[in-house]
Amino acid sequence: MISTKSLQKLGLLGSLYMSQFIPTMFLFQALPVFMRQQGVSRQAIGLLSLLLLPSMLNFLWAPLLDRYSFTTVGHYRFWIICFQLLIACTTFAGGLLDIQHNFTALVICLFVMCFFCCLQNIATDALAVGLLDVNERGFGNGVQIGGSYLGAVIGGGLMLSLLNYWGWKATMFTLALLVVMALLPILWHKEPKRNHQSGAESQRLTLAWKNLVQFFRRPGIWRWLLILVLYLKGSAIAGTMYRPFLVDIGLSLGEIGFLLGVVSYSTGVFAALTAGLLINPLGRKRSLILFGLLQAVAIAIYLLPAFGVKSLPILYLAAIAVQFSTSMASTTISTIMMDKSELATAGTDYSIQGSVASFSGIAAAAISGVIAEALGYRGVFAISVAIAVLGVAIIAIAFNDTRSTQDSALTTQ
Repeated sequence: MISTKSLQKLGLLGSLYMSQFIPTMFLFQALPVFMRQQGVSRQAIGLLSLLLLPSMLNFLWAPLLDRYSFTTVGHYRFWIICFQLLIACTTFAGGLLDIQHNFTALVICLFVMCFFCCLQNIATDALAVGLLDVNERGFGNGVQIGGSYLGAVIGGGLMLSLLNYWGWKATMFTLALLVVMALLPILWHKEPKRNHQSGAESQRLTLAWKNLVQFFRRPGIWRWLLILVLYLKGSAIAGTMYRPFLVDIGLSLGEIGFLLGVVSYSTGVFAALTAGLLINPLGRKRSLILFGLLQAVAIAIYLLPAFGVKSLPILYLAAIAVQFSTSMASTTISTIMMDKSELATAGTDYSIQGSVASFSGIAAAAISGVIAEALGYRGVFAISVAIAVLGVAIIAIAFNDTRSTQDSALTTQ
């Protein structure tokens, strides 16, 4: 039975991650479609990819958020409230701009908004590391991933529909209002004070950037980073090419949006919560292997429409299966990333791992088009299956299911 205190924690984290992904997924799912309808060139729309830069560099500013805070209301709580208000303000400002006549200003505004989302994500991840007990992290990360997918449904699906009926300004103002409303749980939360005067911790925090070096010196960390580079990359390659594949076989934008933006992401919410319940009884390593194998099988379903079985139920089955398995695997990965993060440097530790996963994911997505051009959709989907299986094999050989020293101390109390 989940206690009231645990429910409060999970509700807080779910709302924070959902609020981050509503504007983010609006940028990368709904906005390109609307911009194209407004006559914006494909080259200009391609500039939106630059908005990913802050997320890839989170590890650079994470030490500053770990080190500094300017209020007694809570170290990371202060940063979350600050950045979420800034996200709302920049979203509101973006709504005042005309897409066709102020495109450059709009891109700058959206870049700033994305940057604030990344900074808030650092603070939220760090808060979650200290907020969740070791045994709560499995389901806690399920709630986090589920909240992210729910934000994707709202930002990438619902907001696109509103954009069609309400127009740019009203939709952006609604988006800003949703971000402000998501502040309520964190306003009620009381974050425990951090003791910056304790000897070893105070000395470590004095040189914020030194935490970057210290992280890479931890035993076994390079094996874990290798897993982050390979794990989930099969679905990244296949998923990137599945959208243009659906276009090429004749599905409309509305059909694709409903399939990938609503049905698929909604499945991800359920899958994340399911994985959260299974991670503790299965164990971290077993969960990685099991969910990784499920992912390889799911990606293989893409081969059915690639070989001509293009019925709508098969297309839905492929999208749902891949999203389900990817969500379960992502929940396990984020749980272990939390295990690898120390309380004193949680923002830095988690951001380094997130940046490695982000860099490799973007690289995988980038080469997917090259593979598809050379080998076609059948080839790219087949290679994606092979990469997913390779990731599982490396986990079986190299992954050591150990927790941080902080976790070890907690489990012995």
